[in-house]
Amino acid sequence: MSSILLTGASGNVGREVAAYLQEHNVAFRVTTHRPADAGAHKVYFDFEKPETFLPAFTGITKLFLIRPPQIADAKKVFLPLLEAAKEAGIQHIVFLSLMGVEKNKVVPHAKIEEYIIASGIPYTMLRPSFFMQNLFTQHAKELYQEHCIYVPAGKGKTSFIDVRDIGAVGAISLMDDRHQNKAYTLTGSEALDYYQVARIFTEELGYPIAYAHPSTIQFFLHERKKGTPLPFILVMSGIYLTAMLGLAAGITPTVAELLGRPPLTVKDFAHHYRAQLMGTTGATL
Repeated sequence: MSSILLTGASGNVGREVAAYLQEHNVAFRVTTHRPADAGAHKVYFDFEKPETFLPAFTGITKLFLIRPPQIADAKKVFLPLLEAAKEAGIQHIVFLSLMGVEKNKVVPHAKIEEYIIASGIPYTMLRPSFFMQNLFTQHAKELYQEHCIYVPAGKGKTSFIDVRDIGAVGAISLMDDRHQNKAYTLTGSEALDYYQVARIFTEELGYPIAYAHPSTIQFFLHERKKGTPLPFILVMSGIYLTAMLGLAAGITPTVAELLGRPPLTVKDFAHHYRAQLMGTTGATL
């Protein structure tokens, strides 16, 4: 039975971690919040039910850990989770964090990193820049129906990263203990503003895509009207604020160094996900 457990394996990054492990014939298990689905390869686990933590972690030595968007109170969830991880004997946690989290103490990921380090469990912090795939998941409605990118990032540039690259780094971190007790800032090889992204999408899709350039207040009201949960809006607003302030444009060589190839570009992404960007297939809304 595998000693690697993935949380969030159905999400953007977790799916790619799983794909990389499968491609390299590394066994793993995934969590499910549905007890009826638990079995040989699925473990019942619910972030909001602490009683599921220890049974899920029993027999596990390596954990890929994410923070679900709906979890705003990091202390309430992650302190008991880490206590259970220690009790179960987990020896390595790979945590999906955020780029710049070491300087941005407002986001929940900052506290979670602190809790993991304080636990004494060896860790790898993945600190990626903004996911390219978020453009057809979190902001799909505007992209499909209004042919625009609606985010409050001003004219700031972002070193976008493809989740396939994050997933690959996450998987090799689980596979190789040399990545323990390290924090990796993961970016693409170019920093673009959203006007440039819109132009790339326009060229690939064959019809105009605009960047709406809303203010933070306009974005907040827009997302509330859509029914987006308030904690999630606040986290997104914080992320876009870093872009607006020019704090998301940093580029690191880490992906290329770890994977032995250049990071995927926004142009690569737009070509590969053309159907999803057009809303014709496969997008997760």
